Amino acid sequence: MSEDRKLLQPLTGVVSVVLRVLLGTLVVGFVLSLFVDGMHWGRGDVCVTADWTGTSGSDFRPYETLPGAGVNYTPTFCPLEPTGTGWQQFLGVMRTAPVTVLLVGGLFLLDRLLRLAARDGVHTPETATRLRVLGWWLLLGSLVVETAASVAGGLLLSTLTDDEVAGAAWTQLWSAPYLAVLTGLGLLTFARIVGASALLRDELDAVV
Repeated sequence: MSEDRKLLQPLTGVVSVVLRVLLGTLVVGFVLSLFVDGMHWGRGDVCVTADWTGTSGSDFRPYETLPGAGVNYTPTFCPLEPTGTGWQQFLGVMRTAPVTVLLVGGLFLLDRLLRLAARDGVHTPETATRLRVLGWWLLLGSLVVETAASVAGGLLLSTLTDDEVAGAAWTQLWSAPYLAVLTGLGLLTFARIVGASALLRDELDAVV
């Protein structure tokens, strides 16, 4: 399968290095946070910027504007204590940790896909299955992560203000992960193509 291995380079090497560097960074950061005072690695952001409530106006200070221009400004809600309460800290982590899980999981699946495809061949049913798994991971995972982060942000905002903006805050914080969804759909399409080529290859081998 040397030809398949060559086709998958340099992506196989790059993904392998990036995955190991990322995992090493996470492990080192976690260990250091246990022993180094003042290091808050792994703690979430307990501030919420309500950018949909921003206003503008030429009378905004301290920035001066020319006639006909305005300055947009948005409120950022933060607890008085830098780390917030335990509940606020948990919600802050839930805004960022799912993204890390999605990234690490996606890199792991991609690394496994490339390594096994280089060993067993690209045009195989197993490669098509692994492509399909990676596609669903990105498609569904990105939607779950975005929803979890926006809900956590809305709950966090509700602990910082009783203003009416906190009621439906998660719907304002949510944004569609278009790139991840389209990439996932593309991988699912390629999985069908690889599966069809694997079937055709088996049929040709049987004829020969």
